[in-house]
Amino acid sequence: MYTYSFEKLDVWQKSKSFSVLIYKITKDFPSDEKFGITNQLRRTSVSIASNIAEGISRISYKEQARFSEIAFGSLMEVLNQIIISKELGYIEKDIYETIRIDVDEISNKLNALKKAQISRIR
Repeated sequence: MYTYSFEKLDVWQKSKSFSVLIYKITKDFPSDEKFGITNQLRRTSVSIASNIAEGISRISYKEQARFSEIAFGSLMEVLNQIIISKELGYIEKDIYETIRIDVDEISNKLNALKKAQISRIR
């Protein structure tokens, strides 16, 4: 089976795993949040890895860097929603701290990817 270039990226692999984690965590959110923060967190977390994959498929480095920026924005959106979820009592402190560590790691990797893409723009 062919492996696409985005699948080889550590930042994509980490983002995909992060999305799976978000799905597992939100499974235990209140049922009345099904169409609220649960849905929003899931969609936004998937958007991170999806934008990395789409961006890598672009020909110009400028476009690639733009999709990395969009992925970063989605990551910050997830962080915002996680902070709210914690304050609402939907997630425990230890889970929150694990997520924060993942956000920091993905953030650093996205910034490095974007920096590399920008450095290639002529």
